[in-house]
Amino acid sequence: MNRPSAFTALRNWWGLRRSLARLRIYHSARRSLSDVVTWALDFRGGGGPFRVKTLQKRSEILGLAERVAALNPQRILEIGTARGGTLLIWSSLAQAQVVSCDLRNLDLQRELFEKFPPPHSRCKVTLLSGDSHQEEMVERVQAALGGQQVDFLFIDGDHTEGGVAEDFRMYRHFVRPGGLIAFHDIVEKQPLATNQVQFFWPKVKVLFAHEELIDDAHQTGYGIGVLRVPATSANAR
Repeated sequence: MNRPSAFTALRNWWGLRRSLARLRIYHSARRSLSDVVTWALDFRGGGGPFRVKTLQKRSEILGLAERVAALNPQRILEIGTARGGTLLIWSSLAQAQVVSCDLRNLDLQRELFEKFPPPHSRCKVTLLSGDSHQEEMVERVQAALGGQQVDFLFIDGDHTEGGVAEDFRMYRHFVRPGGLIAFHDIVEKQPLATNQVQFFWPKVKVLFAHEELIDDAHQTGYGIGVLRVPATSANAR
């Protein structure tokens, strides 16, 4: 592996320091859920890999966060860490653990992301890098959770129809009966051809009690679909 240049290393050091300083401000007061979402939408801090942000519609992600909070969640699983914005939200809600998986190597962001839970929280952030469609990743998630199920699964990684279907198939069994599973980018009109969640969503939503969080019926992109796992379901794989 090539070592970063001295300039890149210095830039990363400075970016991390700025984001950690920003995180200390975030942690300096108890935040309402609305405040947490505001920070997640534009955390600021350092640039490059340390710019924490989530590409969401405020009303949609706040609505989802409120529904997750109502579960009084112990554990949350996220497929697709991206810039860590939604991870910041889940870290404020989970009481025991958030496991977040991403295709990219997250070593640069690890120190920052693992410190997301507020000071009064016992929540632990576990970051896993690798292909979510590999059986090895499923085994790593299971090991990280110590055999426990999660209250909420957020699927926001591979947006192709086949990719999101695989993530649902491979990780749905981690969700406890009565828990929630959510998908991002469900509206029909999408800005990218690779955004295909809207093709999978109609096929899966008819199998569950579900809800759609859409800010504007005519919007391009975004939209969150929420499934509720039946309380009597064994949720077998």
